Amino acid sequence: MLLIAPAVRGQDPDIHSPDFLTAYKGTPYEDSQYKGGAQTIPGRVQCAYYDLGGPGVAYFDTTEKNLGSGTLNPADGTYLNQFRMNEGVDTSYIKFHDQIDNNPYNLVKPPENQLYVGWTVPGEWFNITVKTRRAGHYKADLLYTSNRGGIISIDVNGFPASGPLNVVSTFNKSDPIAWRQWHHWNLQRDFVKFDLPAGVSVLTIRILTQGNMNLAYFDFKETH
Repeated sequence: MLLIAPAVRGQDPDIHSPDFLTAYKGTPYEDSQYKGGAQTIPGRVQCAYYDLGGPGVAYFDTTEKNLGSGTLNPADGTYLNQFRMNEGVDTSYIKFHDQIDNNPYNLVKPPENQLYVGWTVPGEWFNITVKTRRAGHYKADLLYTSNRGGIISIDVNGFPASGPLNVVSTFNKSDPIAWRQWHHWNLQRDFVKFDLPAGVSVLTIRILTQGNMNLAYFDFKETH
């Protein structure tokens, strides 16, 4: 049985609030190139468009520095390299040069320049505000990489909704380049299934074990 540690004050959103959405201070992401607003379900929910609000409200990350934007990706004035570079969640994007993300060890071909959340560590979480067209049962595919496998979970409006979700490892010992184990992309179909209410909700993506995952997006569809 997987045991999940209790909430740590200052790190987790107030899951004991009688009305999570009323108490929640985060807001949907927006910038000069992304118009913002709650991401819609059914539809593609982008992890890198996690909410605004800062640490302890919209996310918890173990490092204050973004290890992708402005670090691995130099701050050169470009949108992708500097995407959310002053926030703690580590973000990067899919690169089609030097066979980084367009390598022969992919299980699926990912979209070029696709943003993602990476450098994940157990205990980290981030919130995404969504708007569901109608109440119902939904499933989602996940575009991701995972160097060693791991477990994540998803809360809806502050309460556990998914249970532990197994992220299948994309490690391939045939790849001669060690660092590229973090760049073997896969689409895990029907990764999660749960009920969603109509209207606005907040999804909390939690990293439970292992980490070392790159999380790009969830494709949500209504199911019966």
